[in-house]
Amino acid sequence: MSTDTFKDIEKLETALWEAADNLRANSKLTSSDYFMPVLGVIFLRHAANRFDAAHRQIEADRASGKMPKRKVRPDDYIARRSLYLPENARYDWIMQQAAVSGAFLPRLVTEAMTAIEAEFEPLVNVLPKDYGIFETKVLEDLMRHFNSEQIKRLRRPYREQPAADGAVRGGGAAALP
Repeated sequence: MSTDTFKDIEKLETALWEAADNLRANSKLTSSDYFMPVLGVIFLRHAANRFDAAHRQIEADRASGKMPKRKVRPDDYIARRSLYLPENARYDWIMQQAAVSGAFLPRLVTEAMTAIEAEFEPLVNVLPKDYGIFETKVLEDLMRHFNSEQIKRLRRPYREQPAADGAVRGGGAAALP
């Protein structure tokens, strides 16, 4: 691993601890109450990062003629190792709606999880949807922790990811995305 990779891991670890400290200090919830919704927020951030990278690649492929001139479909995202995210399931859209319209953030995140499940059948009834347990400010602070530019950049572009084809590397570890 490169020095930059270790720095990225350290940044992520710092963000996770800051988020956990904030939850412990500013909510009446225990870790067993909030761990699944927090994992859901992390999943949502990761899905948004992958979606954004795939979207940029789709745009580049369309501009270069590598992709036919047609409406982009969800399977175009799947082919680029990303879930297709409906607009209301995109992290930036959720944050913008909460900031601009004063929309109820726990409801927006719950609707995002439901929308993702509707688009990707293997996730039906898997994603957490109990964001109503959070006070809006606590959830907003949590989501802001995972909306920083450094967190958005933690993931390498999808083409640089190792293949998830079961190939085995040096120490016997399978190459996973």
